[in-house]
Amino acid sequence: MAREQLSGAAYAWNGFADRQQLAAALAGHVAARLTKAITDRGTALLAVSGGTTPAKSFAALSLIPIAWDKVTVTLVDERFVPPSSPRSNAGLVAANLLQNKAAAARFVPLYHEAATIEDAATSDSEALQSLPWPLDVVVLGMGADGHTASFFPDAGNLAELIDPSSPRIVLPVHAQSAGEPRLTLSMARIVAAGFIALHIEGEDKRIAFDGAMGAGMKKPIRNVLEAAPIPVEVFWAP
Repeated sequence: MAREQLSGAAYAWNGFADRQQLAAALAGHVAARLTKAITDRGTALLAVSGGTTPAKSFAALSLIPIAWDKVTVTLVDERFVPPSSPRSNAGLVAANLLQNKAAAARFVPLYHEAATIEDAATSDSEALQSLPWPLDVVVLGMGADGHTASFFPDAGNLAELIDPSSPRIVLPVHAQSAGEPRLTLSMARIVAAGFIALHIEGEDKRIAFDGAMGAGMKKPIRNVLEAAPIPVEVFWAP
């Protein structure tokens, strides 16, 4: 493990020989943090990213015997599609994480049927207000363009999305590169987490991460690292 500091962007690099080792290590870290939160305050709040990358770590985490009935799981971001869609992050989390021991966890989705993405974001913010904030653990992913959560570089409202002082919980995202409208937790909610993990795999993602950390670059993932009051733990395998 190596800890790096660059222009306020602090992170710890955790490299693994293969993705199975990464999945086991990340699952262990997440389970330990959730267990500590349950011990400290009787409940735990976990937000995870979607996509296929975290499937192995989700499966490994689902087998760890912690007090899952005291854990609430939500999403970092979501496409504006119903859970039945193959592009739904909720569907991927249900199939890979909310199984085995973790089936006892409570799941709070981001998608709700609404006339517009803006209406959905407003409804989400109201629905999620009662969760036991702040997040105890957040697990992020990253795209080759340097986006994380749904903070896309070409989002028309990127400044609002990455504002660490925003009072909103969920925000709508309009970005051509996203493929469809999305919902995302605000930067303020993400960086307030007690433990922030970034899960990336493959040489292309490592190159993209290194590029985002380069001098003069300002990618959304770097905005997150700079705004977080604690170092982000990066988990990578080729």
